[in-house]
Amino acid sequence: MAGKENTMKTLVAYFSPTGTTARVAHAIAEAAGADVQEIVPAVPYTAADLNWQDKGSRSTVEMHDPASRPALKGAAEVAGYDLILLGFPIWWYIAPTIINTYLESADFSGKRIVLFATSGGSGFGKAAQGLEASCPGAQITEGRVFHGVPSRADLEAWLAKL
Repeated sequence: MAGKENTMKTLVAYFSPTGTTARVAHAIAEAAGADVQEIVPAVPYTAADLNWQDKGSRSTVEMHDPASRPALKGAAEVAGYDLILLGFPIWWYIAPTIINTYLESADFSGKRIVLFATSGGSGFGKAAQGLEASCPGAQITEGRVFHGVPSRADLEAWLAKL
């Protein structure tokens, strides 16, 4: 992003049911001088909802149904932004389906979307491919998977390469 700060308006949008992705998102926003938008589900996720070992938990049921679109508390507000850094936890090697809901809630055509994710150890898997159909006309690319909150210097170095 070096040299682009004056011409490109950046948004960091994130979904973080446990707070892990929120910490990374806010660190990125601070390093990038970007605005922040939390992706908030209409019905918050409980700890039981997030129990991936329970085949009946909300997150497991949603992730096994590619058509699942959990409702949002509000639509994406992306008008005026050129670059959107979109963050989420990796679930089953893809983005949670609420990210599809977010992308389908507004017109992202002409936007550049760079994904970032938090994970205990896995990579992006097929996250980018699973989101492309939800944001026609946008350029969506994998950015980085974070395993913890990176340093400001590390984030600035990553952002400079975007």
